[in-house]
Amino acid sequence: MAFMISTRALSIAKPISSFDNHGAPNKRGRFGRLHMSAQPTLEVGVQVILLKGNKVLMGRRHTVVGDAHFALPGGHLEFGESFEECAYREVKEETGLEIKGAEKLTIVSNAILEPKPMQLVAVIMRAALADPNQEAINMEPEKCDGWNWYHWDHLPSPLLPTLQTAIVEGLNPFPPTTH
Repeated sequence: MAFMISTRALSIAKPISSFDNHGAPNKRGRFGRLHMSAQPTLEVGVQVILLKGNKVLMGRRHTVVGDAHFALPGGHLEFGESFEECAYREVKEETGLEIKGAEKLTIVSNAILEPKPMQLVAVIMRAALADPNQEAINMEPEKCDGWNWYHWDHLPSPLLPTLQTAIVEGLNPFPPTTH
């Protein structure tokens, strides 16, 4: 299976210029000289695409990263955990759903400055519901408004930056069709 890897800098609050005030390339790199009160961190997470026809399960987040943004079920990769294990655990913790057949689709990386500087690396996976009759339950109401199915061609906004990056770069959540 092939998957794509992407790196892109985004800021939820404001864009970062690769150029100085005179239009010349910034010699200090993409971020120039940052005056940060906190050291940048690296965060690795897994996001899981669950499909029901042409719809995907999403919720509006209430977390430090991506507050009020729509996101797939998922979260932080724990030490020693595989991407697949993280997918199964996070979907169960957040939605109560059992899944099967988790597979990697893409990996994206976004640098953000607010609310704190960090590099977000997201492994975006696709999985199927173990039982198609299951209903998503909001297991963490303090972190999410709830879970709803949205048509892939008409996703809500704003999207979590890592998901937005993957979509802009051509993420196709649907399995290949066999004839």
